[in-house]
Amino acid sequence: MILIDGKKVSAEIKNELEEKIKPLHDAGEKVPGLVTILVGEDPASSVYVNMKSKACLKIGMLSKIERLNAETTEEELLSVVKKYNNDSNFHGILVQLPLPKQIDEDKIIESILPEKDVDGFHPSNVGNLVIGKDTFFPCTPFGIVELLKRYKIETKGKHVVVVGRSNIVGKPIANMMLQKKEGANSIVTICHSAAGDLSQYTKQADILIAAIGRANFITADMVKDDAVVIDVGINRVEDAEAKKGYKIVGDVDFENVSQKSSYITPVPGGVGPMTIAMLLWNTYKSFLKSN
Repeated sequence: MILIDGKKVSAEIKNELEEKIKPLHDAGEKVPGLVTILVGEDPASSVYVNMKSKACLKIGMLSKIERLNAETTEEELLSVVKKYNNDSNFHGILVQLPLPKQIDEDKIIESILPEKDVDGFHPSNVGNLVIGKDTFFPCTPFGIVELLKRYKIETKGKHVVVVGRSNIVGKPIANMMLQKKEGANSIVTICHSAAGDLSQYTKQADILIAAIGRANFITADMVKDDAVVIDVGINRVEDAEAKKGYKIVGDVDFENVSQKSSYITPVPGGVGPMTIAMLLWNTYKSFLKSN
């Protein structure tokens, strides 16, 4: 079994981006810029936003966090998005989700210029993904594809089974893996809660991608020998021995599944670190397109 090290790969990508951005700094030229808009004070969202900003600054990107209070109206948020749509210093706009209940998330996502939608959630970018055009890919699925490429895992003609159908992971990764492209060209099955017996699908997977949001849900008897297992889940479970009283686990029973798999991602340290790395990559890509 080979452990797929997302921390290592994400660090490589950040180093590659830093090398591309440093000459721009040295020449006194414009650099890629990302603005993150945070509405309210959700603790988890605040942590994510700070992590994204630090990652930007570390590789030499321009970073700004626009903090708005929880009572911000939809109109006010739309106005802030419009301001950054028109600001040429920022090539990526990210509105941190979830948003307060008075704000329509879809409306906000659709208000971001597609060419600055570095999260890859705008309907036009989603449409381009589905039909196989170059676009901004959602960061977590993009990170999964990059891990498979960098570990030289064969995907052509392989059966990829995706457990979960979210707009953020399940649907986009399924669409990305079926494209007739390098690092994809797979046979894809999506399964979800409506399936009577998920194991009849998961046991067929050459590459199993678990994104269902249920701790340790994928057990060893659901996975065939030598499968590649990609665990997208991040779940908090109680642990009396842990300092914080809990530990973070994935959707896969790592201890037992790892004994059967050829490759597997750990949680934490697998897919998670890739999400921010690919956000930075998308921002750099947007910068190149605008310059």
